[in-house]
Amino acid sequence: MKFVRGTAQELINWQKTEGYGFPVVAIVDNLNPLDIADVMKDGGAVNIIQRPAMDKQLVETVGRYARPGRTMLLLHDELIPRQSEAFAVIERAIRNIAATDVNAVIFGECGSGKEQIAKEIYRLSSRSQKPCTVIEAGGAALVGNHDPANLRSEVLNRMEGYFKKADGGTIIIKNVQLLNFEKQSVLLHILENEHPNVRVICTADPELRRMVSEKTFRPNLFYILRPVDITVPSLREVTEDIVPLSDYFLTHFIS
Repeated sequence: MKFVRGTAQELINWQKTEGYGFPVVAIVDNLNPLDIADVMKDGGAVNIIQRPAMDKQLVETVGRYARPGRTMLLLHDELIPRQSEAFAVIERAIRNIAATDVNAVIFGECGSGKEQIAKEIYRLSSRSQKPCTVIEAGGAALVGNHDPANLRSEVLNRMEGYFKKADGGTIIIKNVQLLNFEKQSVLLHILENEHPNVRVICTADPELRRMVSEKTFRPNLFYILRPVDITVPSLREVTEDIVPLSDYFLTHFIS
């Protein structure tokens, strides 16, 4: 629902007044912390999605609240078997990266299985018995509650909290290209100055490389996050994987 004259807050206020309990997902142009806290408080919106991340997050978010009979098809965490040589190369890269402790970036288009690859690296690594925290860079996860008495950046407080939670383990940052410049700076500060005992694996659209060259994504942060990388080809580039993928979905999702 798009508001021309009204706001999401007005919808939520009306919803509460009328006693309706349907979940509301608010899509915003900018993640203003004060607005987000207001829209989500007291059982308001169940989630906030930044407009640039809408294509990636909306299906996943709606899938959490859809009725059981209409649940969206969501991928499991395990790697889906494929037969192309390109995927064999990716599997070897996964094992090689998992055997080290370096950060990594997984490049690929939306829906190419980047998060599954990141989680497979975690599962095969020496950190697999420690926590794995998944953060959506374009969502509300990195926006903390405003505390006027605290002079520290709320983004810093929230991000440090995730690193403490994942101590000894892994943080997966999905769609890292959606981090705004403030969050990039905070992440860089933590990695450069606090040296947390956490491996960071990021997923990213191919446009991240262009953003680095155009300085809209901090190059120094990019090089810390990407000692190694994996590029996942689109399905149109590896058509031999269509049949095994189809068989997988037929087996797991068609009753």
